[in-house]
Amino acid sequence: MKTVLVALAGVAATTLVGLAVSDGWALAKKRAGRFVSGALGNSAGAAEAEQVHSSGTAPAVPPANPASRSVPTPNQLPSVRGPFVNRVAELATLEGWLDGASGPAAAVGLGVVKGLPGVGKSATVMTCAAGRQTQFPDGQLYVDYAALRKEIGGDVSEAAAMCLRALGVRDEYLPASLVERTGLLRSKSADLRLLLVLDNVDQPAQVIALIPKGPGSVVLVTSNHALDELAHDGAQSLALEPLDVPSGLLLLSARCGAEAVAAEPAAAGRLVELCDGLPLALHVAASRVSPRHGRTLAVVADELGDETRRLAGLSRGGERVSVSANFNLAYAGLPPEAARLYRRLGWFPGRVFDARTAAVVADVDSASAGSLLEALETASLLVGTDDGRYRFHNLVRLHAGERAAADEPEAEHQLLIERVMKHYLARTAFADRAIRQDRLRIAELDEFLRERTNPFAADGRPAALAWLEAERGNLLALLEIAASSDLPVMGWQLAEGITVLFLHHRHLREWLASSEWGVACAVAAGDTAAEARLLSLSSRPLMDLKEYERAREKLEQAVDRADASGDTALRASVLELFGRYWDRFDLPSAVAAYKESIRLNREAEEWRGVALATYFLGCTQDASGQHTKALETLRDARRKLLACNDQRMAARALASIGRVHDHLGDSTAATAALSEAANVLQQDVDATAYEAQARVDLARIVRRTDGNPATEREHLSRAWEIYTEGGNPDADEIRERLDELGGPAAP
Repeated sequence: MKTVLVALAGVAATTLVGLAVSDGWALAKKRAGRFVSGALGNSAGAAEAEQVHSSGTAPAVPPANPASRSVPTPNQLPSVRGPFVNRVAELATLEGWLDGASGPAAAVGLGVVKGLPGVGKSATVMTCAAGRQTQFPDGQLYVDYAALRKEIGGDVSEAAAMCLRALGVRDEYLPASLVERTGLLRSKSADLRLLLVLDNVDQPAQVIALIPKGPGSVVLVTSNHALDELAHDGAQSLALEPLDVPSGLLLLSARCGAEAVAAEPAAAGRLVELCDGLPLALHVAASRVSPRHGRTLAVVADELGDETRRLAGLSRGGERVSVSANFNLAYAGLPPEAARLYRRLGWFPGRVFDARTAAVVADVDSASAGSLLEALETASLLVGTDDGRYRFHNLVRLHAGERAAADEPEAEHQLLIERVMKHYLARTAFADRAIRQDRLRIAELDEFLRERTNPFAADGRPAALAWLEAERGNLLALLEIAASSDLPVMGWQLAEGITVLFLHHRHLREWLASSEWGVACAVAAGDTAAEARLLSLSSRPLMDLKEYERAREKLEQAVDRADASGDTALRASVLELFGRYWDRFDLPSAVAAYKESIRLNREAEEWRGVALATYFLGCTQDASGQHTKALETLRDARRKLLACNDQRMAARALASIGRVHDHLGDSTAATAALSEAANVLQQDVDATAYEAQARVDLARIVRRTDGNPATEREHLSRAWEIYTEGGNPDADEIRERLDELGGPAAP
């Protein structure tokens, strides 16, 4: 026992880490002082207590009433220093729990406040409990399991001893076993109304053993873990989330002054973002601000902007107040396999992942990965998403990466990235083929895919496109890594595959970035054909972004690389894309490019390429005033597209046929063709932008021919809905006309 007491006394000299605070968080010294005073109790009985613990037997003749001496009412809860802001709703919930425990016949209340390390659990509980001495006249007890784990392994028996000492039991009369201590605690508390706060709990048993017996007593627990098992004991649960931006700014105002935040609103908002709303991180960041020494909010935000140094910057006084120290406590409590997955996920370049991806990261089977992910979620180190996937809090992700660098073999990082690249390349390739089987591809992946299971074989195109959209951020992160790694071949292959997503969901800046990373990978791999393919594809987003000069430069480079590759189908594709550039500036050059593309596609027996080039040629002929020739070309293109089973492009061709009829003065035929095309495109969730264009054309025809205003309103309402959802600026112009017609039609 003497050894234990010396160890516990050391807590006052070292520090009490794990201060998950929200506001006013300088609690370490107070916690340490209370922990030591509660642990040491009456030092006069230390020698006899040592005899109890070493021999396992109590003194031969214990007194009849071991607590007959007069002891002060325990008031052990740490105070919260400084102003406490935010958490209004959460405090109301906690106050409701405490108020519900009033009355002589009330049962013992049990509540759990859970959340990730540093989210403010302890400070919120202490704030709520402050001033409740009248409700709990027999005392407020406090046990910090983080301190116990650090000093003596988180011993529940020692926690029970701390509570008994606080209630007046001297060390020489403490029973030896946990069972006896628990029984004595129930007896001592039977007629008392107590508030017991158990901080940093990580196991239900740490709570159950200490629940007092007195009616109206309350136990409040803070934990990184969910502790769902305590629901069987009547526990209520409250989850604390990171702060939103307004709440984070309120915290910074309380710490740095409202004037400082008002003077640098952008920097303050950036600090909240960099700290990801974690209160402890915001407190540490605020403590670094010192305008008198030139350390403004902007300076601190710039320092924390470097991810590799952010966690180090969120530490003051070493381990005394540190975001990493809080995360280390949670990490230290993980089972070995869960800790290994946690570390390796810190190397995963994306932000959100499913069990299959986690299995690849950890090099385990999916079932094992699922169980380990649940363990990490239970420990509040991962957050489950609505779609069944998982994500890190940003600062936790950085901590996981730090642990990987410290605890994983150096060679594992590259092996992990290679495994993840293969996983995503295979799934992207399968998705690409599920969406558009006959699309031109330079990457030859048949043998690579033959050894793998197609996850989209049954679900088909919609599931494939949804997967690509959901994984978009991860795919882009991998491409960025591939562009500067030893995996350039997989990099450009991945860039080519992900293009199918951008053809349907036009994230233009991301499309451009992925193409440029793909080009860098192709250059590094020395693959001229791949370089030509990705250069030409990069022209698509550049054209939509109206960066025409850059688009032309890319296309000219693509033509040069395609000619050097000798790939006929690739040359045809590049020329088709060049034709789309010329459509804006030189119609005869566009016609020539499309005709040459048709010739080369026929030579390569790329029949869908023939159909596409024919379609664009017809549109260019119409724009050139060759309406009759355009009608013939577009009808031919539609037949070819239907033969290729490309319903979407065939419907676009039909809409263009309708426009040609309108140019020829046949509004009846134009209306019929555009209406049919719009109805077909409406059935394709990824073709609604083309449907909207057809609806606008139909509305113009109705208005020009003095048709029914209700019909015009119906077409424009649908187009306005599509444009509004997609953020198209033309929505404002359509709305002006709709207002003239009485507003949008009811859906």
